[in-house]
Amino acid sequence: MIETWLPLLAGLVLLVVGGELLVRGAVQAAERIGISPLVIGLTLVGFGTSMPELVTSVQAGLAGAPGIAYGNIVGSNIANILLIGGVSALICPIIVARAALRRDAVVMLAVTVAFAGLAFFAPMSRGIGVALVSVLVSYIWFVIAQERAAEDGGALHDKSLALASADPTLTPRAGSGRLLVPLLIAVAGLGLVVAGGSLLVSGAVALARGFGVSETVIGLTIVAIGTSMPELVTSVIAALKRQGDVAFGNIVGSNIYNLLGIGGTTALIAPSEVPAQIVRFDAPLMVLVSAVLVLFAATGLRINRWEGLMLIAGYAAYTWILLP
Repeated sequence: MIETWLPLLAGLVLLVVGGELLVRGAVQAAERIGISPLVIGLTLVGFGTSMPELVTSVQAGLAGAPGIAYGNIVGSNIANILLIGGVSALICPIIVARAALRRDAVVMLAVTVAFAGLAFFAPMSRGIGVALVSVLVSYIWFVIAQERAAEDGGALHDKSLALASADPTLTPRAGSGRLLVPLLIAVAGLGLVVAGGSLLVSGAVALARGFGVSETVIGLTIVAIGTSMPELVTSVIAALKRQGDVAFGNIVGSNIYNLLGIGGTTALIAPSEVPAQIVRFDAPLMVLVSAVLVLFAATGLRINRWEGLMLIAGYAAYTWILLP
């Protein structure tokens, strides 16, 4: 048992610590170069909490474990909505900004439907990977242009604010100074993330074999929750600080990054078919819970505590169905 759980837990710790160092170093390096704080927030900081999912899914794909790779992506999105959204709303009702609802929540829902449809009709090839990553780059470019013009915020901006709220040193600022130290911090963080992803994947595979559970179920549950811990922490901190709008943007932004960025990169580096269980059940469920989140958010531009309780109950039922 120790040989199974130790790599799993060590991998999760390394992913979280390495992800924070990577983002911290990258943000400081970008500040030294003179990149706009808005661009830093929407890209480096915004993508920071998704690094554990990215590294884990890519390494699982390369290791020939598509169940963990795509289970991590789909499971993380379900956990983001039901578990993280539910806990955040229970702590403090989530206020939904109109900009985040009209633009980002609709994009999240459209991307979720598209991903589920692609998984059903075709294997995740390199061509699909290129298309998904291209859509993400275009979307970020559009958001940066729109927010520079209107300064109306949005989900990707809120996602960066959530991480910065959890760690004020990650707040993008214009600055100057030596570049070497931030680069070394970023490289060290990247090394820890890669090592953590490798340990997490090997531990998850061993856990699946030891308990006679499919790798897909482990990817959808333990791996997905583990790699979603940064989102959970940042959203809970935002909720405790009564920044419910930031919590909503963090969830929506994370789901967009997961499907386009992580799904696309995984398909690009390690193309494979999405396991049948995910195609038939979990991906459609991901679409359903995404629609429920948008519906809750659209009714009164807030997600109340009782709606948060419903989301948590939904996640409890989901894990009960999955686990033997």
